[in-house]
Amino acid sequence: MNVITVPTRPVEGQRPGTSGLRKKVAVFSQPGYVENFVQSVFDSLEGYAGETLVVGGDGRYFNTQAIQVILRMAAANGFGRVIVGQDGILSTPAASCVIRKHGAFGGLILSASHNPGGPDGDFGIKYNIGNGGPAPEKITEAIYARSREINAYRTIEAPDVDLSRPGTTELGSLRVAVVDPVADYAELMQQLFDFDAIRALFASGFRMRFDAMHAVTGPYAKQIIEGMLGAPAGTAINAVPLPDFGQGHPDPNPVYAKELMDEMYGPQGPDFGAASDGDGDRNMVVGRRFVVTPSDSLAVLAANAELVPGYSRGISGIARSMPTSRAADRVAEALGVACYETPTGWKFFGNLLDAGKATLCGEESYGTGSDHVREKDGLWAVLFWLNLLAVRKESVEDILRGHWRRFGRHYYSRHDYDGIDTQSADGLMAHLRGSLAGLPGTRVAGLAVDSADDFSYTDPVDGSVSSRQGVRIGFVGGSRVVFRLSGTGTEGATLRVYLERYEPDPDRHGLDPQAALADLIAAADALAEIKSRTGRQAPDVIT
Repeated sequence: MNVITVPTRPVEGQRPGTSGLRKKVAVFSQPGYVENFVQSVFDSLEGYAGETLVVGGDGRYFNTQAIQVILRMAAANGFGRVIVGQDGILSTPAASCVIRKHGAFGGLILSASHNPGGPDGDFGIKYNIGNGGPAPEKITEAIYARSREINAYRTIEAPDVDLSRPGTTELGSLRVAVVDPVADYAELMQQLFDFDAIRALFASGFRMRFDAMHAVTGPYAKQIIEGMLGAPAGTAINAVPLPDFGQGHPDPNPVYAKELMDEMYGPQGPDFGAASDGDGDRNMVVGRRFVVTPSDSLAVLAANAELVPGYSRGISGIARSMPTSRAADRVAEALGVACYETPTGWKFFGNLLDAGKATLCGEESYGTGSDHVREKDGLWAVLFWLNLLAVRKESVEDILRGHWRRFGRHYYSRHDYDGIDTQSADGLMAHLRGSLAGLPGTRVAGLAVDSADDFSYTDPVDGSVSSRQGVRIGFVGGSRVVFRLSGTGTEGATLRVYLERYEPDPDRHGLDPQAALADLIAAADALAEIKSRTGRQAPDVIT
């Protein structure tokens, strides 16, 4: 094997603190760009000689080209084996599953999550460690530092590997195993859920629609939901992964999953609906004419976990991201287990899961998961709901309304302002942070401010500290508004405003969420001066 060392120079890479690199396809297509990042990853790791690397992605444009680059570089850098999904396909939770099952050193996942694909769309690469989860900040910071000083990368001259058929081939001294992307994941799902009960549910005439949004979960849904669980053919729609996601936006929310929502709200809508995103780690759950918020979904799964085989012995704890509603906190209190509030980013759940402190985790951005892998898992959440529906024999709406009667309802919404000028967005956050000390005891839009801070998190396992994770404003009575800038886009900045109001009175559980949150919406604009600082009169997306 002839290893080639290619001179290079640093190029603009990932932002500090982010779990991976996400840019436009045109940026990744630059000569040496993928190579620089991958070599920066390898240079930041120790002890991988002869070890196994897992590689796969969501099938978006540039996926297979990047994989061929990674395979040649893995050979040149001394890995012993690479496991890669057939046709380059591996959902993010399936990649985590494969890493864990096969004892891999780590994995490279190629995805830009829920962002659009295609030649003019987005692409991304992130590194996951041996527990199957996103690399912690210690590693991502080392990758970032290396990417700023890199001067060469290592590769070999070799033809492309045939990814279309399962089997093992040699690439220099590297063994490349092309595997069925669904098999290991499906086996794990069978261990967690009562497939017999779900099959009986479908046999009874229960109707479901799963929208894969032309993204990675299509093959998983066809094989598991239609194949193994016996749902009628056509239950999974938009089930063929396309490089541009059918020119759609693979983000599972009521705005972008309009085809699904139209059917669920139609006169003969299915009993249950669900959707997943580009790389398969997010989910939306919908009943007939009834949307379940991600925050409520986490709380319901936790409250009913003992009904599902994989969690029948109970859960050790719950973890949620700080902006996620506190509905799960009330369930944890009732169950007598801890509830951890972490920064946004699944990597913060990894230590809690590994230490056995938490079993279920969730983020308001349509991400839910458990200790079965170390990523959020869209299809897992859908199967969990199917298992509950099969056991409880109630509708989605009835389950939610029963939950609210027991625990109270957390009215909740997220307002996204996309593509804001970065300087304006930074100025808005600086303004908020500068006003925090003087807010408690004042009134904003008629609401009395009780607390105000910039969230900081100390990891209860390793003691690491993450600061400046989002501005929280609490009001007398328990309502709150949270502001943070998202790092998931590739153009400008996205301001996310999270609004939450707790309502214990069952007679007031039927309000329209935006009406129930109207005073908080007004307070958010007054606090952050959103309209004047961004020029936006309304959010781009409301979920």
